[in-house]
Amino acid sequence: MNGFAEVVCPTCHETFEVPAPDVSEVPCEWDYDCEVCCAPMQICFSADDEGVVAEARGLAG
Repeated sequence: MNGFAEVVCPTCHETFEVPAPDVSEVPCEWDYDCEVCCAPMQICFSADDEGVVAEARGLAG
């Protein structure tokens, strides 16, 4: 089941949600721009007992 995953921007530290890949597609990584400050980041998706989890890290510019 697809849903949303919460992400914290590593640049502005704002929280927002992104569409999550299906649990069968993780682990995976997406390049993404923050929906608040537009800074580039990489979102790493993994799975835990509750579903898909996202962790963001900044991209070296």
